[in-house]
Amino acid sequence: MSKKKLLISLIILLVLGVALLQIPRVKSALSWRYEKMTIYVKNVVNPPGPVPTALPITVVPSQKEATATQPALTATPEPSVPTMAVTAVPLPVQVSLARPPYEQQTPNNCGPATLSMALHLYGWEGSQVEIADQIKPVLQDRNVNPEEMAYYVRNFAGWLNIGYRVAGDVPTLKKLLAANYPVIIESVTSLDPNDALGPTDDLWAAHYLLLTGYDDDAQTFTIQDSYHGADLTISYEQLEEEWEPFNNLYMLLYSSDDESELEFLLGTDWDVDANRQRALANARSNVEADPNNAYAWFNLGSDLVYFGEYEEAALAYDKARELELLPQRMFRYQFGPFWAYFHADRIDELILLSDYARSITNMSEETWFWYGWALYRQDDFKGAKAAWEKALSINDSPYADAHGALEYVK
Repeated sequence: MSKKKLLISLIILLVLGVALLQIPRVKSALSWRYEKMTIYVKNVVNPPGPVPTALPITVVPSQKEATATQPALTATPEPSVPTMAVTAVPLPVQVSLARPPYEQQTPNNCGPATLSMALHLYGWEGSQVEIADQIKPVLQDRNVNPEEMAYYVRNFAGWLNIGYRVAGDVPTLKKLLAANYPVIIESVTSLDPNDALGPTDDLWAAHYLLLTGYDDDAQTFTIQDSYHGADLTISYEQLEEEWEPFNNLYMLLYSSDDESELEFLLGTDWDVDANRQRALANARSNVEADPNNAYAWFNLGSDLVYFGEYEEAALAYDKARELELLPQRMFRYQFGPFWAYFHADRIDELILLSDYARSITNMSEETWFWYGWALYRQDDFKGAKAAWEKALSINDSPYADAHGALEYVK
């Protein structure tokens, strides 16, 4: 081939390449592969270590007597809300709800894909694409939290309501499924080694599952898993184990006509504050029963954050980290420690943990948001603003917290 023909061929290939990159799916796939490759190389050169343990707490002498070395495990009062007399009704041995059209998730999209499958059971006709466009517009955003999923339903599927609770258990899931309510839970999955972000990756990640049935004889739930496949089964025991790191969180879609039935099914857990009070009591019991359970301590911290008990929550998170059992991606999905350390005025701790979280997951608007507040508390106003702008570059939806932060410092 002559040099002229070779040059023409190269130009044609270049033009075709540029044209292909204008196709959103192609551009998205290539940018995703490029990012994975660069992260992998970075982590080969500088492998991330384990979750850092807490810094020593420095107090002035007058504060020493009032400073606890670990959270107080005092009893939590029972919820002071009206209770309903619930007559136990024997549940069927097996339940199998209608299965929605299966959606294989695109990268980092288990939340939108799982929510899409659940919405299809209520007459919705979209896909994960429409959901992600609203709550996860950047492909590299690696987390969709329950509040973001709730935001989508309330604003773009307004004929439905959505709610989530914590401290769920197998009997509650079975009761809801038997009443014809599919349930979304947040739990753990093991990633494919091909998705590793480095040679020391623990391959631990959060994952949403849609539960559509159960079988007492087999002791299994039927799940729609956007990462692994449709109509899979998981044992009650495995589900409980993989559910614990997320405080046994479960989500429900329902119409306004369903509220009285759900209030009956959930009892006091229908009240969000009462549900958290029970979760807090459970968490205290769990850490007393097994002081070496890092997730029990972590859940205790999260429940304390809900009630604004930030200093005690921070100590619970300290204990969870001290056990050196938390996975690398924990702070990609859960941000209670950032709340606790910020409000407990432990800013060095917030810097340490947000630095670690950003080293694992740089594309996390939540982490950049809290890193910005840490810088703000250190009087680095320029750095804080840059951090919040970075957060908005990842997710600039109207509800994004960084909008409020930037307004605050104007």
